[in-house]
Amino acid sequence: MTDLQGVILAAGGGSRLGQLSRNRSKAMMPIVGKPIVERIMDDMAACGIDDFFVVVSPGDTAIEDHFHAVRRSNFNVRIVYQPERLGMADALSQAAPLISGNFMLSACDNLVPLSDFRRVVNKWKSSPSLQALLTLIPVSADKVPSMGIVAMDGAAITRIVEKPSLEDAPSNIASTPLYCFSPKILDYLSEVPASKRGERELQDAIQMLIYRDGSVEGLMLTNRMTLTSPNDLLNINMHYLKGVDNVQTDKVGPNSNFVPPLYIESGVTVGANCTVGPNVYVESGCEIRDGAVVRDAVLLKGAVVEAGEKVELRVV
Repeated sequence: MTDLQGVILAAGGGSRLGQLSRNRSKAMMPIVGKPIVERIMDDMAACGIDDFFVVVSPGDTAIEDHFHAVRRSNFNVRIVYQPERLGMADALSQAAPLISGNFMLSACDNLVPLSDFRRVVNKWKSSPSLQALLTLIPVSADKVPSMGIVAMDGAAITRIVEKPSLEDAPSNIASTPLYCFSPKILDYLSEVPASKRGERELQDAIQMLIYRDGSVEGLMLTNRMTLTSPNDLLNINMHYLKGVDNVQTDKVGPNSNFVPPLYIESGVTVGANCTVGPNVYVESGCEIRDGAVVRDAVLLKGAVVEAGEKVELRVV
């Protein structure tokens, strides 16, 4: 076990997911049978974290309903509401009164390998003098103006700049939204002003921590996947499908063929003479009609694949 609590920021609406986020938030987007927010919590729980706060928008009752319905014996989940989407510092401030010690903070759309989660927790546990541990990844020049970019002296982070121009960027090393913090960071949240885009940026609080307290280091990740677009949802599901062969539905017509890896939930109807797979995830409530072909695809709840239709390399 670890003394870390877990905080997941899940109030974003996922506007760049387009129609996919019309009826559910980004945090509830499915990754092979589980919402992405639960995937992140599973990895934290595997590192010994068992007490979670999830910060959501007031209208997102689906998260609360989900964790009431899916009771987990290995962790406790409490929902915190962010009244307005005013940035990560504001979101964290909503959970701050409930945080009792050191904590791990993640955005709900940021997936890293479990081995990296363990490296982060082990580094934090072995470095009791740290006030913050940031996870880092090198990025291409076109990504620099959209991320928090750090300057470093060895492992120490000396500066963080949110969305700099290429000319002002101190490096090509970006901070990703997975952190470990001491409670000291919470002292600075109220001082964070609104940015030009009207949001209170967590990076400003981190910069205050660096200047006033020091002891902020970075750890390079081996990999990272982030959910921003429908294509990201497809690719992340393809990644998690590796080695999976699970067909739960029994509503299958004659002469239909299933090619792993695939995951088909119960409550899916598959007609006759269909080919489903490889690399397919189908949510409950979908219908695949006679003679259809589905491969390298994700079918979300309520999707209908018409008779003879071919669905490939997309989310429906």
